[in-house]
Amino acid sequence: MKIRRNWKKIMLFVLTVVVFLFLNNTSLFTEQRDGEPVLLAHRGIGQTFPMEGIEADTCTASRIYVPEHAYLENTLPSMEAAFAAGADIVELDVKPTKDGQFAVFHDWTLDCRTNVTGSISDYTMEELKHIDIGYGYTADEGVTYPFRGKGVGMIPSLDEVLTAFPDGEFLIHIKSTNPEEGKQLAEYLAGLPVKRLSQLAIYGDDAPIGILHTALPSLRVMSADSLKSCLVSYAGAGWSGYIPSVCRNTQLHIPEKYARYLWGWPDKFLNRMDGMNTRVFLVAGKGGWSEGFDTIEDLERLPDQYSGGIWTNRVDVIAPEFTLPK
Repeated sequence: MKIRRNWKKIMLFVLTVVVFLFLNNTSLFTEQRDGEPVLLAHRGIGQTFPMEGIEADTCTASRIYVPEHAYLENTLPSMEAAFAAGADIVELDVKPTKDGQFAVFHDWTLDCRTNVTGSISDYTMEELKHIDIGYGYTADEGVTYPFRGKGVGMIPSLDEVLTAFPDGEFLIHIKSTNPEEGKQLAEYLAGLPVKRLSQLAIYGDDAPIGILHTALPSLRVMSADSLKSCLVSYAGAGWSGYIPSVCRNTQLHIPEKYARYLWGWPDKFLNRMDGMNTRVFLVAGKGGWSEGFDTIEDLERLPDQYSGGIWTNRVDVIAPEFTLPK
């Protein structure tokens, strides 16, 4: 009899825990979130390419799809087109120049896309304005180069970008692992008005992002370490509704494959992160190599009435499915 009573108590306790976990983390009883998803346009609008076999040093300009538009990534026209198409935020890449500015350019070297060799740091910003960034693009293995001669002068400085889009929101990617670049960017950002800083987020390697976070603690930042720290801590405590402090003032890029395992996904989780001044962006698949929701078919995999962030390489394709262009 005693064993049976103890067993019933154990079962009642387990049932109570299960009911609590469900009620505390289900989105079924959460007030429906208003608004459309937040669209993050990766590098603005640019030429896309097959993702198979991509590695860190792959020259993607030499394997683009047949062009559907005239835009080159990380340029002012591509950003303007992205915002016009419906992007809420534009992602861009920065590297320091020889004369201490930040140029907006993706690759580790200039060899792939341009008509010169070396790295951004080998040139002043003025010298970069004479480079043709459309030189290396080809969709037919070098038979034709549709953008050759059309990319001269199109590498912008970060200052030019922020001036051209005074109300635009940006996600800035520090490409280097060098902590000195984090220090340099922190010094630049410290000179911006508070309102402008609130429109920016920064991500990159742990070392430079750590410097940035220390210098500007209210700035939204993300690195592999900050992402892991938040998600691991949340996995351990989020069931209770407690949000770890490491999840405050950051940005979370969540691969869709793993998002369903987060406590409270989607609406309750998004509400919790909103309360921590943290933005959540869903990236496609396992999140490797900037996989995005780039087709209408991709959008069918989103949760119903999803209103969080979406990472896309083709904002021009998916934005019309949500709202009229801004």
